[in-house]
Amino acid sequence: MKATLNFPDLSTPVIMGILNITPDSFYDGGRYDRDSRWAGRAEEMISQGAAILDIGGASTRPGSGGTGPEEEWQRIAPVISTLRARYPGICLSVDTYHAIIAERAVGEGADMVNDISGGTADPGMAPFIGRHNIPYVLMHIQGRPENMQDDPRYDDVVEDIASFFERQLRIFESHGARRLVLDPGFGFGKTLEHNYSLLNNLDRFIAFGYPVMAGLSRKSMINRALDIRPGEALNGTTVLNTIALLKGASILRVHDVKEAAEAIKLVSLLC
Repeated sequence: MKATLNFPDLSTPVIMGILNITPDSFYDGGRYDRDSRWAGRAEEMISQGAAILDIGGASTRPGSGGTGPEEEWQRIAPVISTLRARYPGICLSVDTYHAIIAERAVGEGADMVNDISGGTADPGMAPFIGRHNIPYVLMHIQGRPENMQDDPRYDDVVEDIASFFERQLRIFESHGARRLVLDPGFGFGKTLEHNYSLLNNLDRFIAFGYPVMAGLSRKSMINRALDIRPGEALNGTTVLNTIALLKGASILRVHDVKEAAEAIKLVSLLC
């Protein structure tokens, strides 16, 4: 376990660059699952301004069937060790809901954990995070990736997710976790209307006193609204990232780092 964890200063917004080491992620599946590709992609994102690299070894796109922990680990282990040696000062995040993968990844040099289940998929996650006070993204999902978009329903999507955060924060805080980030989980068990309601009410989650991450990049809330494909959704992503920044987001999780960095710079000039 590392004595010191890299984690960026969030007094100004930062970028988490997505590095999917998967064959089937919704936008970039198969692009970076070879050494020569992911290494170059990591270098590119860091040079463009990413403060965090989020390394994922299992697709969580709608309808995905899941990946076993051992297969997930085989995909990401060499990526973490190589990037840790090559970029000792960059924050490396592991995108996983398995506590065993989180523990192995941190042991290999990762600095934080990004969990789409917010600790609900593995009861061992909160004790591990709290024991070592690892920076942790606590995300909301309704259902699981394979069924989350079947028929998502809420009494009040904003307040229902706020209640989820209240419950999960109590659990993580009771184990000693303090370096937490909240993510409402855009596209994870939400309709188009749910997603825009969450974006419009992002301040409800900021009120918990923890940083909020917005993962909007090239998602269906853009593509369905504009009747386009993910590959055509860069402009829409930048628009929604800008709104998220104006609403108080501290971290933008993106595929396109350069454009997100420009949005952050321009928003920072507002008086």
